[in-house]
Amino acid sequence: MNEKQTTEVEAAAFRRLIKHLDNNKQVQNIDLMLLADFCRNCLSKWYLAAAQERDLALTDDEAREAIYKMSYSEWKANHQLPATEEQMAASDAKRVAKQQK
Repeated sequence: MNEKQTTEVEAAAFRRLIKHLDNNKQVQNIDLMLLADFCRNCLSKWYLAAAQERDLALTDDEAREAIYKMSYSEWKANHQLPATEEQMAASDAKRVAKQQK
């Protein structure tokens, strides 16, 4: 593949990932963080950083909306569940383990 084709394929794969996450709203960000060390918020930050690297005007809220397909406050109100004690303990343990590296 040439560079343009590679970029197009990467963009298509990214769009498919976003659609997959949108179709699976029951998957909580904390679970994504625990399993894969990234979540929808990470994706929105990477999206924002990519725009800023290209001197494109984009706000944090706009980046989140691009990933969540709705405002972040709407997503939290309708889809985010409170973290369980087990999730918080696992998150804390993961954070400690990363700090020890």
